[in-house]
Amino acid sequence: MKIKLSRSLAALAGLTLLAFAASAQTSQISGKVVGEDGQPLKDALIKIDRTDIKGSYKVKSNKKGEYLHAGLPLGTYTVSIEIDGKPHDNLTMKGVKTNMGDGSVVDFDLQKEKKRGEAAVAAAQSGTLTKEQARDMSPEQKAAMEKAMKEQAASMAKNKALNEAFNNGMTAMNAQQYDAAITNFVKASELDPKQTAVWANLADTYVKFAKTKTGDEKMGLLTKGYEAYAKTLELKPDDASAHNNYALALAEGKKFPEAQAELTKAAQADPAKAGTYYYNLGALLVNSQQLEPAGEAFKKAIEADPNYADAYYQYGIYLISKAETTADGKVTPPAGTKEAFQKYLDLKADGPFAESARGMIAMMSAQIETEYKNPNAPAKKAAPKKK
Repeated sequence: MKIKLSRSLAALAGLTLLAFAASAQTSQISGKVVGEDGQPLKDALIKIDRTDIKGSYKVKSNKKGEYLHAGLPLGTYTVSIEIDGKPHDNLTMKGVKTNMGDGSVVDFDLQKEKKRGEAAVAAAQSGTLTKEQARDMSPEQKAAMEKAMKEQAASMAKNKALNEAFNNGMTAMNAQQYDAAITNFVKASELDPKQTAVWANLADTYVKFAKTKTGDEKMGLLTKGYEAYAKTLELKPDDASAHNNYALALAEGKKFPEAQAELTKAAQADPAKAGTYYYNLGALLVNSQQLEPAGEAFKKAIEADPNYADAYYQYGIYLISKAETTADGKVTPPAGTKEAFQKYLDLKADGPFAESARGMIAMMSAQIETEYKNPNAPAKKAAPKKK
């Protein structure tokens, strides 16, 4: 009995040792998952695939972003991650060898992956992409980069053609080759319909070309110019210079009410240059025989710019037109007439209207005949100023 018992104990001891040896041949893989926002990511699927012998294991991260898979046989593994069914191949770790003791640690940092990918895209766009950076890009980032590079190449080609058409248009316009200028500006507008400079210069070319024509041909070109100015202002409603130039074009077509409205908009859009716009408004009104509104416009020009010499002269001309002549032939102009002419001389003593202004001042102190006619009036039309 003793011999049999000893043998049984020995066999049992052998079984115990074998079981202990078998359990000692397992290990574990653990790690932490960080999301794109830098916070621990819950429920990320970790896939652990053995490569030396067939075997697959799965585990999910907890609310702290941590995961652990124990009981793994010693061997070599590929550890990958999926989030909402989407794999992140750039974070896959190959050749992970398990070992006795604490096991192997494989962390996944999606925030770092995203930043590396973004840096790689930026490097690709700047032409400095390295092989290492290319490896850091996800398939989605590579696809986005390729799309961006194609769009950039197309944009560069378009911009080159746009610049060429615009520059050719400017050269032709300055050489008064209006047909060629229009052709190039129209091409530029088709390449990029949102370029205000293209529309504004196209409009200007149509108006300049119209001034060389008469009748229906002139009005046809002016109409196209109006359309181009309207497009300019549709893109940039607060462009005071466009409102001013549009007004001058409208005046060329005898559309004075519309021109007056555009100049008022110009003055409102750019108060710093309101003096010029109100002066232009006054000039248009004078040339359309609307003297009272013209006088008010010149007065506004002076109020907007107290140093606007030409506005003082034109306001003086307006006031002198309202002068009364007494029975004995003495001219009595409204108050402020002499001061307006004198202010012009103070600001521009050698200006084009200086001689006339001095003559007006001298005349106002002299006895003249009732049939006196201003010798300066026919030759001194106020000229609108283009911006």
